[in-house]
Amino acid sequence: MESDENLSREKQNLEKNISVENSSSLKNTDQKPLEKQTKSQSVISPKNNQKIANPQTQPFIDLALKDLQLSREQLEQELEELSKKKEQIDNELKSSFTGQSDAIARKVKGFQEYLTGALQDLTQSAEQLELVVPPVIVKPSPLDENNKTEPSKEPEIIPAVSDTFKPDENLIRRCFSQFLEQPDFYAEPWKLRRSLESIDIEMLEDWFFSMGGRGAQPSRGSRSKNALIAAGIIAILGELYGEQFQTLVLASQPERLGEWRRCLQDSLGLNREDFGPNSGIVLFERPDGLIERADRLEERGELPLIIIDAAEINVEIPILQFPIWLAFAGSPNEIYEEDGLI
Repeated sequence: MESDENLSREKQNLEKNISVENSSSLKNTDQKPLEKQTKSQSVISPKNNQKIANPQTQPFIDLALKDLQLSREQLEQELEELSKKKEQIDNELKSSFTGQSDAIARKVKGFQEYLTGALQDLTQSAEQLELVVPPVIVKPSPLDENNKTEPSKEPEIIPAVSDTFKPDENLIRRCFSQFLEQPDFYAEPWKLRRSLESIDIEMLEDWFFSMGGRGAQPSRGSRSKNALIAAGIIAILGELYGEQFQTLVLASQPERLGEWRRCLQDSLGLNREDFGPNSGIVLFERPDGLIERADRLEERGELPLIIIDAAEINVEIPILQFPIWLAFAGSPNEIYEEDGLI
């Protein structure tokens, strides 16, 4: 009971103090201006604090102040995070594809409007032009009449293709007779070390003196025999042109080229060094490289000798423009055997 009476007394004292303070503040507002009134309301003296705050209400006041301080700090942190996110979003919009595309679209739209206006001005100016082409009259110059040369009365003599090797017929036939003799296995390099048959000599005579060194001849039935005939041609051209010619062999497979290299190496006494881009004999799998090489030789003033394997069914047209070439025409059975069809 005594505690209840004490609590009631404390409440009455608090109410009296609050009423006294309110009455004093009202009196001060009547006497002082507005600015002084706000200062008096915001400033609370420690004596009043002591009157208002008692040991029982002070913990609640401190707790409320602490909660207000924490909520204020949380709001400040949230504001900082939101400002940072806003800056990040602005930067992403500037650097992202959407932002850039928007800027580009604006520029393109402006350029489009500029082009439209320029084209309209151009069409208007073109419509105003008078597009009338004056006739051009060309008169012959008197200098042209003086420069006219009389056609030569002597007709130009064009030698026949078959007469290409006519001046060297004696030397070529002497080589033919040597090829029919016994083989000379110890002859110098680039000389024929094997002997030929009479049918091979007839083929060479037809190719040299009837075709002029340009044309196809029937295959002898095997690549080794064809390579032996080609070796005889190489030996004869070596006597005629020395080192001013190069042999180009075309075969579409590495195995066929390897057989050509072995046969020519054995027939002419050559080494591996004699087969290469800068040597006497060059091997090709494709006609494009062969044609390019032959063009370079002619630019340097040298003579290309083109040998085409019997397994090659087609001959490229640019090959036919070169002065000396020999294509071995294989029989159907020989071509089928090469392709593995038999």
